[in-house]
Amino acid sequence: MTRFETTLGRLATWLSLGALAALAGCSVPRPGAQGPTAQPAPSPTQPSGEGARPGAPAPEPAQPKLGPPRPVRNALELRVQAAERLVAANPGRVYLGEVPEPLLAIPVLEVELHANGSIKHIHVLRYPGQARDTVQLAIDALHRAAPFGDVSRMPKPWKFSETFLFNDQRHFKPRTLDQ
Repeated sequence: MTRFETTLGRLATWLSLGALAALAGCSVPRPGAQGPTAQPAPSPTQPSGEGARPGAPAPEPAQPKLGPPRPVRNALELRVQAAERLVAANPGRVYLGEVPEPLLAIPVLEVELHANGSIKHIHVLRYPGQARDTVQLAIDALHRAAPFGDVSRMPKPWKFSETFLFNDQRHFKPRTLDQ
């Protein structure tokens, strides 16, 4: 490396450091522009020591209140009611309309219920080859939508399966609603 190239490299380093310092100075607030009360006041539902942290994920949207599930008489009614409750309980996580091609992931879950329609066990029948996190998204969606209606008058086993059609934004559509 020649002396000229070494000097040129040092000059470029100093110029870039100077530019960074100038840009950093642009982000510093002027003294007195904001008082010490610039921090948002804690909300009544938050403990006073926990304000919003920079870089923390945005809070989840409030879960909608679902009405009580209707009693179901057969397996088809159970599947349809479960799919409708999935959509109602997860408004920001579902898509309706035409299913896009290709889909990101297609997990299939089997849900076993207690007599009152609450979830007893969830068994994964099909893990997707990619985006395996969608299985947990589907399980969480099922828990938000439960209970699924009184199934005590139906013959055992009290189970249904649902196929989740996930798009690229990780929003799902229950396949039951697409049939």
